Amino acid sequence: MSSESPEARILAGLDDEQRAVATTLTGPLCVLAGAGTGKTRAITHRMAYGVATGVYKPQQVLAVTFTARAAAEMRTRLRDLGSGGVQARTFHAAALKQLQYFWPHTVGGAMPGLLDHKAQIIAEAARRLRLSTDRAAIRDVAAEIEWAKVSMLTPDSYVRAAGDREPPAGFDLTAISRIFQSYEDVKVDRNIIDFEDVLLIMVGILQEDERVAAMVRDQYRHFVVDEYQDVSPLQQRLLDLWLGARDELCVVGDSSQTIYSFTGATPRHLLDFTKRFPGADVVKLVRDYRSTPQVVGLANRILAARTAEGERNRTAPAWPTPLELVAQRPAGPEPTFTECADDEAEAAQVASAIKALMEQGVQASEIAILFRTNGQSQAYEQALASAGIGYQLRGGERFFARREVRDAVLQLRAASRSVGNEPVPQLVRDILASLGYTAEAPAGGGATRERWESLAALVALAEELQATRTRDPDSIFTMQDFVAELEERAAAQHAPRVQGVTLASLHSAKGLEWDAVFLVGLSEGLMPISFADTPEAVDEERRLLYVGITRAREHLALSWSTARTPGGRANRKPSRFLDGLRPRTERDAGRTAGPAKQTRRKVTGPAKCRSCGALLNTGAERKVGRCGDCPVTYEEATFEALREWRREAASEAGIPAFVVFTDATLVAIAEDRPPSLNRLATLPGVGPSKLERYGEAVLKVLAESAGA
Repeated sequence: MSSESPEARILAGLDDEQRAVATTLTGPLCVLAGAGTGKTRAITHRMAYGVATGVYKPQQVLAVTFTARAAAEMRTRLRDLGSGGVQARTFHAAALKQLQYFWPHTVGGAMPGLLDHKAQIIAEAARRLRLSTDRAAIRDVAAEIEWAKVSMLTPDSYVRAAGDREPPAGFDLTAISRIFQSYEDVKVDRNIIDFEDVLLIMVGILQEDERVAAMVRDQYRHFVVDEYQDVSPLQQRLLDLWLGARDELCVVGDSSQTIYSFTGATPRHLLDFTKRFPGADVVKLVRDYRSTPQVVGLANRILAARTAEGERNRTAPAWPTPLELVAQRPAGPEPTFTECADDEAEAAQVASAIKALMEQGVQASEIAILFRTNGQSQAYEQALASAGIGYQLRGGERFFARREVRDAVLQLRAASRSVGNEPVPQLVRDILASLGYTAEAPAGGGATRERWESLAALVALAEELQATRTRDPDSIFTMQDFVAELEERAAAQHAPRVQGVTLASLHSAKGLEWDAVFLVGLSEGLMPISFADTPEAVDEERRLLYVGITRAREHLALSWSTARTPGGRANRKPSRFLDGLRPRTERDAGRTAGPAKQTRRKVTGPAKCRSCGALLNTGAERKVGRCGDCPVTYEEATFEALREWRREAASEAGIPAFVVFTDATLVAIAEDRPPSLNRLATLPGVGPSKLERYGEAVLKVLAESAGA
């Protein structure tokens, strides 16, 4: 047996900064943790060290994060460190557990049902108002209502607070407010609440009932919040009520990884933490253990370019100083930059590069293709399938819902009742052999290969858990333990890694990592996305690319195409974020060849209303060119014709209607009635890419409406 104490074992292997986190057990603590710096390791060891030293009682510690998967991962690590009694949950799960307990004592009666998905209720809410919606519009309205609720807005206060926000789905702010109210009415009629209501109701109970607040504060004495840069105003309010007047709070985050502002997340709470707690300890984790110096260097340069841009553009917000990562791994290959002729060629090139990596020994499960929008995945699915490479689409069918996985869990559960303490991995292999598991993967692809990959993932998980749970010579890991782990993971959708290249959006890749990452579609209009039209929105796109880069451990490839389809016009440009970072291409040389052209700087003054001459204040007013109070000057039939065309164009492209043109831009078009593409190009909201894509169609709609 080891003579090393539990406390010493917990601190072993931590670097100086991680150890500082782990041993700072009381008072407010702010951990600024860059990507790949071991933040989860630091905070789980902190909680375990607090329990081991007797400073914490495990049942009085609450750790909250933002995804069920992250919470499950935290619970697993805490259990491995001997602190399984610590509560690690999402904000919603923690609030729901409290609400279920306190509802009978505070509200009385049976608690309402919990709404899993908003789509059906929003569709009914719109029908009550006689508003037509399609699936894309419903999804966008749902996101807007969620933003409003986590921002603690009501249907009445939404219109005033939304300000310059572009309303989704072609509706104006008033229409969204009406749908919001109708949605709340439908829920009342059906006696259901949504996930945001869980937090709102719990906030209300804690504010109004001191007895309940005292019970919660007596239960939980120490709080840890992971990914603190993603906290919404509503979540912060709940956290404040949990804390009361105390300051036993540890927060962990990185403002450079704020990529969910569209959901109401804001890094302001992280950035202002030391203002709220002037005596707080601050620890910076900058040693990157995940990525090679080449990957880390590119990530640092992406953010350094942002800082330089902010200094040049004095109208831009003052960006917070990013953490500069320091790579700890040995050197690896340089990131590659590839320009392709079109999307199909880009997908084929990526599939070829992946095949070469796999031939070098890189596992398919350690490779990911990351893109800005889910609509980009199809080309890569086809290219991988043509190359005979298996893949999994993140966000697709859930692992634990697969037929073979459900069958496997049933058999393992039955076996757990009769087997003894034999080594788990071999037992799992033997049991799953009856379902088709073999030591070697079957040749080819298709359903047989997918079934094998699911079973192989369960075997690999058993091997991993056997290794981590039996480090202490006195510990054992039984089949009952394995089945309990599977059931907990199924509830949290914490799936094991399956063999196959991962296809995922950049947003869904947050918190994950791979040996090799391919960042694709890095052209203007996709990165940054076309509707990122403010400095703040563009900066969030840059942070999204930064998150994508820092997912890679060793191999990193960045690519873009100059045309959408084979033979199409090569008018795409690589993302502005790559300027100064990528090698110059022949097209770059062509742009600068020949005599230099003198450029004229456009001089503009404050935008004024075309009707009354007053200064225009909001983005929507500037797009329309008219005060909101001045009467419209377009023909209703023309505007409706444009809206109908936009609906069809958005439906055909599978994108939200406002991505084609916002209502404000449609109003500007209807009022101006541009006779030519040149005139259309002068209107706010009509950039070069939209002019090329939709210009002729818009002029046709205007001509037809004039002749109607």
